[in-house]
Amino acid sequence: MAELLVIGAHPDDVEIGMGGAIAACVQHGHGVTILDLTDGEPTPMGTPERRRAESETAAQTLGVRKRITLPLPNRYLMDTVENRVAVAEVIREVRPEILFIPYGVDAHPDHIAAERLGEAARFYAKLTKTEMRGDPHYPGRILHFFCTHYRLHVSPAFVLDITDQIERKMEAIACYRSQFNEERGNAGVLTAIRTVAAYWGTRIRRPYGEPFASKEAIGLRGLGDLL
Repeated sequence: MAELLVIGAHPDDVEIGMGGAIAACVQHGHGVTILDLTDGEPTPMGTPERRRAESETAAQTLGVRKRITLPLPNRYLMDTVENRVAVAEVIREVRPEILFIPYGVDAHPDHIAAERLGEAARFYAKLTKTEMRGDPHYPGRILHFFCTHYRLHVSPAFVLDITDQIERKMEAIACYRSQFNEERGNAGVLTAIRTVAAYWGTRIRRPYGEPFASKEAIGLRGLGDLL
């Protein structure tokens, strides 16, 4: 079974972008670790303590092995050498075969920085003769999930069928009550997320799907892998 590391800028990013895929990977026996680069606070109705509790509940809902939060600044996340090293050390600790990071075309600067940090840290993690903690490691595959503030029309590398996991995905997102509620006027976001998943499902003739991008070619062992 494969080891996977999913990197998001804020708690709730990975659930929105690929919560169904995470649940599916766990169900198939793969090890999944989530790395939140920031605690996501401040927000209008959140606190660090409340957001942490919500993210832990969401992780339990998806069944992930571990959730790690780095103390990097929300709203001001930057692609710096120090931050690259911090992420690379997590990669060395988790030793994933596949690394998932946000898609970098986004209105949110933190999401853009998260993609750049993930790509740079993947390279840094393999370096020798360094003061970084852990042994060198290089994830063989890096994939991009979509949690973007732009209304993008994208052509993904593939769309994963998450029909069996859609309710688990939505349950995990709903854990973030400080972020999605009537008082903030954005409770409809949950309906929108389900609608987007339904759209991607129509692209693969399934009820629900999640798209992924890749800068590298993706190989198949056989045409039987196609839907």
